[in-house]
Amino acid sequence: MVWNGVQPASGPPIVGRHTEREAIGRLLDAVRDGLSGALVLTGEPGIGKTRMLEYAAARATELRVVRLTAVEPETGLGFGALHRLLRPFLNRKDRLPGPQRAALDAALGLVPGPPADRYLVGLATLTLLSGAAADQPLLFLLDDAQWLDRESAEALAFTARRLHADSLGLIIAVREGLGDSGLFDALSVHRVRGLSEGDAKALLSFGTRRVDAAVADRIVAGTGGNPLALLELTDALAAEQLSGITPLPDPLPVGRLLEGHFRGLVGALPPETATLLLLLAAAPSDDMGMMWRAAGRLGLSARAVQPAVAAGILGRDTPTSFRHPLIRSTVYAGAEPGERRRVHGALAAACDAVRDADRRAWHRAEAAEGVDDGVADDLEAASERARSRGGYSQQALFLSRSAEFTGDPDKRAERLLDAAQAHLMSGDAAAAGTALDLAGADLRGPVTRTRELRIRATAQMLQIVVADVPAMLMDAVTRLGTQDPRLTWELLCEALHAALVTHDCTQGTTLKEVADAAVAARHTPDPAARDRDLLMEGLARRVAQGYEHGTPVLRAALDGLRDSDRIEDANSPFAVMMSTACDDLWDVHAGRELTARLAAADRDAGALYALGMALLAEARHLLWDGQFNEAEIRFAEFDDIAAYTGFPGGGDLNRLHLFALTGREDELRSAVRRTAELRSIGLGLHQLLAQHALALFELGRGHYRQAMEHARAVFDADPPACGNLVLPLLVEAGVRTGDRAGVAEALARLEERAPLAGTPWALGGLAVGRALTADGDDARKFYEESVELLGQGPLALELARTRLLFGEWLRRRKRRSDARKQLRAAYESFDAFGAVPYAERARIELLATGEKARRRIEETRFDLTPRERQVALMAASGLTNTEIATRLFVTASTVEFHLNKVFRKLGITSRKQILRAIGEPSGPR
Repeated sequence: MVWNGVQPASGPPIVGRHTEREAIGRLLDAVRDGLSGALVLTGEPGIGKTRMLEYAAARATELRVVRLTAVEPETGLGFGALHRLLRPFLNRKDRLPGPQRAALDAALGLVPGPPADRYLVGLATLTLLSGAAADQPLLFLLDDAQWLDRESAEALAFTARRLHADSLGLIIAVREGLGDSGLFDALSVHRVRGLSEGDAKALLSFGTRRVDAAVADRIVAGTGGNPLALLELTDALAAEQLSGITPLPDPLPVGRLLEGHFRGLVGALPPETATLLLLLAAAPSDDMGMMWRAAGRLGLSARAVQPAVAAGILGRDTPTSFRHPLIRSTVYAGAEPGERRRVHGALAAACDAVRDADRRAWHRAEAAEGVDDGVADDLEAASERARSRGGYSQQALFLSRSAEFTGDPDKRAERLLDAAQAHLMSGDAAAAGTALDLAGADLRGPVTRTRELRIRATAQMLQIVVADVPAMLMDAVTRLGTQDPRLTWELLCEALHAALVTHDCTQGTTLKEVADAAVAARHTPDPAARDRDLLMEGLARRVAQGYEHGTPVLRAALDGLRDSDRIEDANSPFAVMMSTACDDLWDVHAGRELTARLAAADRDAGALYALGMALLAEARHLLWDGQFNEAEIRFAEFDDIAAYTGFPGGGDLNRLHLFALTGREDELRSAVRRTAELRSIGLGLHQLLAQHALALFELGRGHYRQAMEHARAVFDADPPACGNLVLPLLVEAGVRTGDRAGVAEALARLEERAPLAGTPWALGGLAVGRALTADGDDARKFYEESVELLGQGPLALELARTRLLFGEWLRRRKRRSDARKQLRAAYESFDAFGAVPYAERARIELLATGEKARRRIEETRFDLTPRERQVALMAASGLTNTEIATRLFVTASTVEFHLNKVFRKLGITSRKQILRAIGEPSGPR
């Protein structure tokens, strides 16, 4: 028998639980040492999660302990639990950066403002709590987390995942299989199991009732070592049963016992006490004033608590608190519906009509039956307040409940459509589908049916099941007719975006049909969206009418966007389309500028999903400039965001070109196989991107015939962006394999399109193509022209590839000295980038000229993780720790922690030494 030396707040001492206590001890030690951590305790009711929180509180000497217990009736009140948790620290919110403070104020309803991005609210929570922990280390204990409202759960999960070096600990207890507990799965999750046989018997011996040894064996086996079941069962069984005179029930009613026993205890209480318990279960635990006002309306007195205290239902020291969280939920779930409505009616009447308007609306709904338009209107008004705070899941819940009480079918359908839209904003596509199904019977008229289709299409896009999305949106356009030209245009833009993603996997329509419809559409220009409209029109013309018709429109759009100060108003699909347009025009300058601006705006707004799209675009531009490490930093940050938001688009699929250029064949081919599997859900473009990456990879290895096959697949499909970028690759592979027809087709397309684009990248690629197919001085002139043009942009990879081709051409013409110059420059660039296949190809060519190529060997003690390198580069560029923290959604103390590791690894003492130590000629470009 192992007894813990710490006596919890009430009840028997803790026995056993070695693993749990060790985990809690490590967490507490880390917090005392200035680090941070989070621990999730999950398990069945009564298994001891609450007891372990009590143990942690007792052990948390020198720490400030903050406790919160979520309650089931408050699950629908968005950000309600977060407000209760942060209330002791709100006097510090003026120290938050402006965007974070505004988001938190809006989320908590402290000031009016635009809807708060829920991830920026999470960052504000992290910053606020880490700042408070700088004064005194903090420990947060959260019980019954399955009853958290979704917004609060997301903010706390975001905070917990970003903890690093903040003197802050978080222990979360959550009942298995309920609520949004999956939000915490990325944390350190510990499943609390039943006590061992010896520990369970030790707990039984604590009680005053004698238990026969054989009976104890039966009870321990029958309860699975569940501590609460052990204690409650010994209280519930007769003395004859405990002594072995009368047989025990078989099987032991453990599953029903925990709740049934509590119901029996409540049922034996006076009616006045039972009603008061139900009121306590339904009321917010931090507003006893409201509870007692409601009690007065029900004619209940404070004396009614005494029988519940005597029965062990309420605590003796805190007579308005349930002894165990399970008792609260049992009381509420076991009450008669009519009695629950009566209690909620009293609570609604006790709420302040202004200060507690949302809670009042919710209690009114819980008290109502049947159609009640007054309740429905109150809930709709509450949903608008939720939307203004960014509480989209709360907005959806209020709207769904409002629809239940709405008599008019049209209004009911509108409210359910609004609820579906709110579910999408919260990232819950499945719930959106349920709301749409409920609205189905009441949908009338083309506008509402169009809206339903649009929401369904958006839900499928979020779930990346996109094959039939273009057809759904085209159907919506048909249903809408001529009623709303602006809405028609928006639907066509969304259909075009989806069709470009699905490419040849589109079901029910084709990319060409969607593009034709967009070109033919007439709409009133929106001045605020002019450049975005032009961008989509240009892509539509590119597909429907040909490159020569799309290019001028795309050029006007990109020029307008570069001159505009409103790019931050764009949504996340726009980042993908803008990047596509930039690559299709070979305009790396516009691409880097616009994606950097988008990323900065999204960081400021805390718009993580949109930021993720901008980061992927940034990563591709970095690859073309040979900045592979920086590209990997962007990919890693996107993976983080995908994990936070639940977006299923992270992982290796985004790294196809990085794998190809670095020669990581196994990872490349694994990702390529995944793109083939994605065709079934409509992601046809991904397979073309995979073919482009494979062409790059095989060219690097000198496998020209394989490169030709992959490049040809992209050439034939001709998707915007990679359909152009593949052209120089196809010319190279065709020349090496003697495919004159293929070379002629690729070069003809290059000669048509590159002058229309007119950028250094386009013209440099054309010069390479001409050089590969020319002879004598003409070839040399074209190679030199390409080197000069590509050197004008951040295109170090493309420049090195041209130097490699130039050097190979010179060597084959016995101009070894000139060849060495080009090949050496190419080899050193590829080697510095980490472009292994191309570096090896250049090295072999260089050896053939008679020069040895020495590979750089980097000292592993200087190896930095992607996050450390990212922090180091930002610090070297002049950003402060606070500015870096804001950009990376971490705390300033976490940035300092990473920088200290960077300094130790590099053996430096100043930020000014970083660039030289890591071999960077300049800061982030």
